[in-house]
Amino acid sequence: MRITGDNDEGKAQLDNFIDPESTYPVIATTSQLMSTGVDAQTCQLIVLDKRINSMTEFKQIIGRGTRINEDYGKLYFTIMDFKRATALFADPTFDGDPVQIYEPSAGDPVVPPDDIEPEDQIGEDAPPPYYGAALDPDQQTPGAKRYYVDDVAVVVATERVQYLDADGNLITESLRDYTRKTVKKTYRSLDAFLRAWNDADRKQAVVDELLSQGVFIEELAEEVGRGYDAFDLVCHVAFDLPPLTRRERADRVNKRNVFGKYGDRARAVLQALLDKYAEGGVRSVESLDILKVDPLTDLGTPVEIVRFFGGRDAYLAAIRELESELYHEVA
Repeated sequence: MRITGDNDEGKAQLDNFIDPESTYPVIATTSQLMSTGVDAQTCQLIVLDKRINSMTEFKQIIGRGTRINEDYGKLYFTIMDFKRATALFADPTFDGDPVQIYEPSAGDPVVPPDDIEPEDQIGEDAPPPYYGAALDPDQQTPGAKRYYVDDVAVVVATERVQYLDADGNLITESLRDYTRKTVKKTYRSLDAFLRAWNDADRKQAVVDELLSQGVFIEELAEEVGRGYDAFDLVCHVAFDLPPLTRRERADRVNKRNVFGKYGDRARAVLQALLDKYAEGGVRSVESLDILKVDPLTDLGTPVEIVRFFGGRDAYLAAIRELESELYHEVA
């Protein structure tokens, strides 16, 4: 039922809509009439499909669903937000912590199921559990990280990043959206990022700069995969490129056999560094301290290893060449 100030039929049905005893109307569409002064005790769903520029107005609209009526089973309500009002006006002191966040995938119902049995949802093709869904430790979703709350196994269904924008407003969005936005503040395009990466004497310096800008590399690795380098995490999340694992990059360098010009001992060092890269990323390759750990120590002392290449400058040039070959292919 359309319930607006200029619709007499709709206004006549307003009392029926808010009366718990009345069967109809079930759905009311309105602009402003129900923002304030309407006590809809059994309203269970509020759909936002207009831009809201006032925190006060937002709270007044949401207030239509906050009443509880135990006699009619009204213990909660749901917000379906098409205009990101709930993100723009996130207010923890008003909202409290979310009990459930439901993000339907393609083909899923837009409304979360009323009742979900975790043991029925765990399987190779099953979606991740909802917030707080207890899991049988032997039936965990593949790839999911297990947590324990009061000795009960649970997994995280979804995550959100909250941060303050330049105007001091609290913004809430997904980790991927936050990363994409943050990276593109510094690198507006993939070409710009690739130029900065390729021009850097130390790739780790680019990673450190991203960290200082608020890009959460470790958290991204937890979400995308622990086997990816910071380079691939950024290219994948910010610029939608398919990522390569560190091991895949190392294997591609090996297949090209690009270090034939070096002596046997120098090639052994470069091979060991490739393996270290596959294990720990670019930081391992660029640090001279890597020469003090196994298996590099089996090849010689740091001074001896540097001499294999003809001196410190030649060794560092070989490292830059190694990095160039590692990132020779974007994807």
